[in-house]
Amino acid sequence: QKAYAQINATLVELYWSIGKHISIKAKQHSWGKSVVEELSNFIKEKEPNTKGFTARNMWRMKQFYETYKENLKLSTVMTELPQNTNNIFKDIYSLEFLNLNQKHTENNLQQALVSNLKDFILEIGKDFTFMGQEYKVQVGNKDFCIDLLFFHRELQCMVVFELKTDEFSPSYLGQLEFYLEALDRDVKKEHENPSIGILLCREKNDEVVKYALNRSMSPAIISKYDTQLIPKKLLQDKLNEIYELLESENE
Repeated sequence: QKAYAQINATLVELYWSIGKHISIKAKQHSWGKSVVEELSNFIKEKEPNTKGFTARNMWRMKQFYETYKENLKLSTVMTELPQNTNNIFKDIYSLEFLNLNQKHTENNLQQALVSNLKDFILEIGKDFTFMGQEYKVQVGNKDFCIDLLFFHRELQCMVVFELKTDEFSPSYLGQLEFYLEALDRDVKKEHENPSIGILLCREKNDEVVKYALNRSMSPAIISKYDTQLIPKKLLQDKLNEIYELLESENE
């Protein structure tokens, strides 16, 4: 955790410095997006293994610097940034620095996406306690892996998050309900409420968030979802951000 915090602070300082440089050049020498794109291509040519310096990201660095230059000093940029802004800024670039090979496997990519989503839930979600990533449940003699499993203290139930990188399919909901049954049968304690499932998919340019609920759940518990769980719109925005990163990385 300390190493991650130090690396993140160093990256923010780097983005700040690059943003400052581009901002000054834009004012003094009329740099525009085309010049920044040339600079991005130059970096790719000279340092092909260096990630994170797409034209889009470098232009965001400029915007970041210009947003906070009046009331922040470089030495205190990490401590004085509003927490939510710092998280958003970190999320913008976190996937660029996952050290995935250019020809990364689909499995590695899925794990990276799920890890990014886990951090977001723990930062934004209220009362979520992390239980496991690729959490194993056994049905018969076969093991199945759940992308993310949390326990929600207020709702007193387990919450499953399943992330799919393609379009929504009814079979995905069936798979999620299968996981919930296994959890409620083998993992849930007697005093806890039935588990909840949240499915996140990408359908064309729209992010799909669907809930899977136990039919035996009381209306009183169901009515709490809108106020206790992370709003669907916030999850959709996060998915959109993640997939934008993937598209920019593959440009």
